[in-house]
Amino acid sequence: MPSSIGCLRIVSVIEGISFLALLCFAMPIKYIAQDPEPVRIIGMTHGILFILFLISLVSAWYQHQFSKKFLLLCLGCSLVPFAPFWLEGVLKERQEALK
Repeated sequence: MPSSIGCLRIVSVIEGISFLALLCFAMPIKYIAQDPEPVRIIGMTHGILFILFLISLVSAWYQHQFSKKFLLLCLGCSLVPFAPFWLEGVLKERQEALK
């Protein structure tokens, strides 16, 4: 069973992929092909993954006593394309430092 930081790393990457799928695949189809269905499906999936990211973040923050500054950095990374992948590397370093 992965630690809370391990879970956060996994969710961060999956949430980042869903965000990119929404921006790079679903949104162009919605506006170019006039088909909103991909946005509905991928958007809902991304929303669920974002909530899962927030739950994982709060769990890791509570368990490992991250600073509020680091918590805000993690939240900011969830709002910027490609930033969740950078965050995964930062979390990996923190996870290894705790071992």
